[in-house]
Amino acid sequence: MESTFFDKTFRDSEGNIVVAQAPNPPLIVWIVASLFSLIFTTGQINTVLNFVANASLFTWAWMELFQGVNYFRRTLGLVVLMGLIALQVIR
Repeated sequence: MESTFFDKTFRDSEGNIVVAQAPNPPLIVWIVASLFSLIFTTGQINTVLNFVANASLFTWAWMELFQGVNYFRRTLGLVVLMGLIALQVIR
């Protein structure tokens, strides 16, 4: 069976269509750190929370870019990685 562009983009190695997955640890850390940074809006704790959130989102994007199950997930990782870098540059 020949793989189509759709198959390569949205299917994993088992043939399942994968667009969203359960969050992995870096994404969970990013969510928690981001929520806590909304509670602690000033001071050193906010700085640490922002660093942890950015580092974990960077890790998640890097993992998706190089270990994503399909081209869609890899592209998602690349887009998030470029967006994260762009936001840090313009700040």
